[in-house]
Amino acid sequence: MALAADATLGEAGEFGLIAELIAQSGETFEGDEHVLVGPGDDAAVLRIKHGHVVVSTDLMVEGRHFRRDWASADDVGHRAAAQNLSDVNAMGGTARHLTIGLAAPADLPVAWALDFARGFAEECARVGATVVGGDVTRAEQVMIAVTVLGQCSQAPVLRSGAQPGDVLALTGRQGWAAGGLAVLGRGFRSPRVLVEAYRRSEPPYAAGKQAAEAGASALIDISDGLLAEAGHLAEASGVAIDVRSGAFEIPEPLQAVGAALGADPLQFILGGGDDHALLATFPDVASVPAGWQVVGEVTEGEGVTVDGGAYDGPTGWTHF
Repeated sequence: MALAADATLGEAGEFGLIAELIAQSGETFEGDEHVLVGPGDDAAVLRIKHGHVVVSTDLMVEGRHFRRDWASADDVGHRAAAQNLSDVNAMGGTARHLTIGLAAPADLPVAWALDFARGFAEECARVGATVVGGDVTRAEQVMIAVTVLGQCSQAPVLRSGAQPGDVLALTGRQGWAAGGLAVLGRGFRSPRVLVEAYRRSEPPYAAGKQAAEAGASALIDISDGLLAEAGHLAEASGVAIDVRSGAFEIPEPLQAVGAALGADPLQFILGGGDDHALLATFPDVASVPAGWQVVGEVTEGEGVTVDGGAYDGPTGWTHF
């Protein structure tokens, strides 16, 4: 449904706005033989002579995505790089080059910017990627825009390939960053392992290509919450997904935070983002690679359920 001409971003919502932007920009790439996948997935995919180019862009805004009193400049650099590298990973690709746009107040110390750049480069080095350009400008708050270019040597794995009968599988640490955010939001700094997980994620960078080579039918990065991302897979594929809560082992630090806050620790796993774990569907259990855990199944229908029913806890992060 088209949005009213005078609608605000808040009224449109994140996904309403995205749908409108995709509809508006569709004509700019339709018919272009070099565009294999346009807006709507974890990254765009462009054709090249050998394999495909994978492109993605992300924004980070101070006060919205990070706070300088919660994370060092070095940490913010790692986080900014990780969320972009993970988008390429979620297409079954490998990141190669990145550009950075940095807007900041004039009174921001140069040391902060340099520490940020160092952390960013260190995270990129984990996958052999390099920074090839960028821009800086003045703004009232720190804002970071990153574009990453990567490569798929095989066909990219999209969100839209899940089929009824597939199994849903997860790899990577999940829920730890959300637990750390909850701790920081209450003014605490422990359990330290969770706070550090929020400050610096540990994406399973090798797992995207691994999943693609194993025959994954759909793949997505968990940046906004496991159930939210499962919902994107279900919608794009035209299927239903049921998540099994009993498949998750809740680590002791999350149990401790849950007890301290009077919250079900499972909510951090099901609704938390920023760990950049990967969620994928595979044709059967036998095709699930080592290091992946089956956590649900794909059926006919629509939407996402937990243990066969509606889930009343938080399902993920939205940007508007």
